[in-house]
Amino acid sequence: MKLTDLRDALLQVTLSTFHYEASHKPDKYIVWAEDGEADCLNADDQKTDQVLQGTIDYFTKTEYDSNFELIQEKLNSIDISWRLNSIQHEEETGYIHYEWVWEIVYG
Repeated sequence: MKLTDLRDALLQVTLSTFHYEASHKPDKYIVWAEDGEADCLNADDQKTDQVLQGTIDYFTKTEYDSNFELIQEKLNSIDISWRLNSIQHEEETGYIHYEWVWEIVYG
């Protein structure tokens, strides 16, 4: 699994997909980023497996947006570990903000 696999899956949901931060903010957009190492496996004084962890944030102004389910379907299709971390309504911006935490074995 590579980080580009995750990026490509999210781009299938919307082309308004950004890494680290959104350069502009359309009505619906995704921001994803890797945050650090979740776990690893070492053997013979070397790292043999590395698990990266990050977040996916989806912002929408549409109630019951079907992209919510589509994002989860795309995550399942690339065999990535994930969990829905939070759903928030941002009063100032009017966005509904979904956040997932993901983990992948990198390499």
